[in-house]
Amino acid sequence: MLLFLTRFFVAWLGDIPMLAFLGFLLICVMDYVLLFGKSNAIWAKRTMAERFSNGDDNEVRIDIENRYGFATSLEVIDEIPHQFQRRDLLFALNMDANAQKLITYQLRPVKRGAYSFGNIRVFAASPIYFFTRRFTLDEPVEVAVYPSYLQLRKYQIMAISNRLSEAGVKKIRRFGHSMEFEQIKEYVQGDDYRTLNWKATAKSGQLMVNTYSDEKSQQIYCVIDKGRVMKMPFEGLSLLDYSINASLVLSNVALMKQDKAGLVTFAEGIGAFVKADKRLLQMQTILETLYNQKTRYLETDFERLYITLKSKVTQRSLVVLFTNFESLSGLKRQLPFLRKIASQHLLVTVFFENTELDRVISKPAENIEAVYTKAIAEQFAFEKRQIVKELNKHGIMSILTAPKHLTVNTLNKYLEIKARNLI
Repeated sequence: MLLFLTRFFVAWLGDIPMLAFLGFLLICVMDYVLLFGKSNAIWAKRTMAERFSNGDDNEVRIDIENRYGFATSLEVIDEIPHQFQRRDLLFALNMDANAQKLITYQLRPVKRGAYSFGNIRVFAASPIYFFTRRFTLDEPVEVAVYPSYLQLRKYQIMAISNRLSEAGVKKIRRFGHSMEFEQIKEYVQGDDYRTLNWKATAKSGQLMVNTYSDEKSQQIYCVIDKGRVMKMPFEGLSLLDYSINASLVLSNVALMKQDKAGLVTFAEGIGAFVKADKRLLQMQTILETLYNQKTRYLETDFERLYITLKSKVTQRSLVVLFTNFESLSGLKRQLPFLRKIASQHLLVTVFFENTELDRVISKPAENIEAVYTKAIAEQFAFEKRQIVKELNKHGIMSILTAPKHLTVNTLNKYLEIKARNLI
């Protein structure tokens, strides 16, 4: 355009503007042919697990190959499920001719259910960046988000290798020796010195202790409240899903300890009931049951829970109840039913600290409004501690925990109960 404009004032340019324009068109045609002349010039494939673990980082891989005979600049967009609400998954990369690259990223779902992935969109630039070609690659796929099986595997491996303490699970001192003798082993730090076997120690020249096996085939029921009190989210995950993930791990550890694991979910009615057992497929049954749990977040009916446990669980069992009480009055409405359950079973009530209140309490008050806000937050936190005392007064064991520490604290309580032979 500049040359054509200049030609009106500089006559000697002659046909130079036209020749330059034809040259420009030729370059554009060559650039276009190079970019669009080859089909399947870009190849991409998404690889990921068949199902995602809720509340955990799940890895997604995209293998991409440039089949052009020239280097190109690419922009890769993966159409992830709408539940993640992310708009930043655009990967820019430069690829040499006939080169391959791997893109990896993490996705953390916070709700169970089916998630739909779309296509992979790749935008490839021509050698001189005059044109961009869009490729629609790979096929849409649906992936199911299950309760946290990654957390389950982590604790399972630690339990098998006797390394649960690395995750914060305490080694509980045993009371008495009413359990069956299992074996003599070398003393390690944390073993009860009262179990020292002096004859074996004298023979081996090293400290040796007697070990005893826990009582087996005890019934462990995880009871999950699906009512409105479990809707509150922490770090994106609801209290209900925290409880589901912890129940999955606890059930697995119980089965590894040769106990029978069962499951009950309830809200305004009983949602699911899995009878306590230790058969081979019990863990898969519990996993599938937890995956399908849905709720309308209505008021929970503890009376119906008591009736169900009384009629269906006839043997004394450990009942771990995952619920939440925000006030002492809320507890007192349900306390009669909790006491009835505790009279027939060993009941452990698990409820949650409000970690948002802890932040408010720890923050210095800078004005009158902040003083009142802090006082109200401290009152709520005080009521939580009062709830623990009220439950203990009626002989009901309790766990008051931050959501992120739920699994470890629940496992600690289970192992403590086993060590003390309370069931």
